[in-house]
Amino acid sequence: MIEERRKERLDRGIKVTTEGIYAISSWQEMGYLLLPRLVLICGILVLPLVIPSLYWQRVISIVCIYSLLALGFDFLAHFVGLVSLGGAFFIGTGGYIAAILNTSFGLPPILTIPIATIAGGAICTLLLYPCLPLRGVYFAIVTLMYPLVMARIIEALDVLGGTDGIIGVASFPNRWIEQYGLLLIVMVSLFGLRRLVNEDIGLVFRGVKDNDQAVKASALSINFYKSIAVFIASSLGCLAGAYLAHIYMWSGISQFALDFSIIPIAATVIGGGGTLVGPVLGCFILVPISELLRAFGTLRIVFYSLILVAFIVFRSEGIMVYAQRKYHQFERWVKV
Repeated sequence: MIEERRKERLDRGIKVTTEGIYAISSWQEMGYLLLPRLVLICGILVLPLVIPSLYWQRVISIVCIYSLLALGFDFLAHFVGLVSLGGAFFIGTGGYIAAILNTSFGLPPILTIPIATIAGGAICTLLLYPCLPLRGVYFAIVTLMYPLVMARIIEALDVLGGTDGIIGVASFPNRWIEQYGLLLIVMVSLFGLRRLVNEDIGLVFRGVKDNDQAVKASALSINFYKSIAVFIASSLGCLAGAYLAHIYMWSGISQFALDFSIIPIAATVIGGGGTLVGPVLGCFILVPISELLRAFGTLRIVFYSLILVAFIVFRSEGIMVYAQRKYHQFERWVKV
């Protein structure tokens, strides 16, 4: 008797009711679910070991800085409905606070970074609080103005070191602490935000984005939950800024540069918005490409733009959304 076989998707029998609820019945199915996460974690942890060049190891650190900004942008834009262009504002705030704490008060990086993260997040949230009722392009424009205003104030009043910045910031003991500290922070932030948006408060955030009047009718404060979301995103940016100040051993007005506001958005477009891991993947693609194109001088902007246009036109959903769909479409032969 001829044995009949048919093709069946690998995820058949694994997904039960939703994308987030699974019934695990075998080690094969558990492996199917865990494989993408293990590939991501192992790939990130091995990366500093397989890159011998000190220059490219530093580039990996910069990639992690942008990844934290991209995570905050994706969280605000796709889960709360706030499009923020204030990445440079967050970086500058965290960098200056960490530099002041280190140079003026003698605190080591292990203390300046967490203090700058919390204090910087609180300061940014307070300054942005009056703007929370705004939505869409109006909120984006306001957040874009903050880094420009702060840079001009520091330059005009010659405060916080003026155009020279704050020098003499302590560095990390060695490059392994610098790199693996950043990589672990990115992974904890990624999986922490993923867990957060799947909790009850994540449902409220989505409600604020989709129908804020329904949330208001449920006796919940819209501005309160928006301020929580802004604090989380700005804290990630301030953490990146504080880390960056200790990497460069300096903090200045160049940390308010618009690159820190624009590149996270481009990375989100390339990686896939609303996935959280997509913007991180986008940063690991976009920032090294930008460095490789640096030899072309100003022409690198042309190549940079062409890459972005190609992704927007031919893969507008982003790499991660496409990869997730293809991964779940894998098939196997089974007995009928």
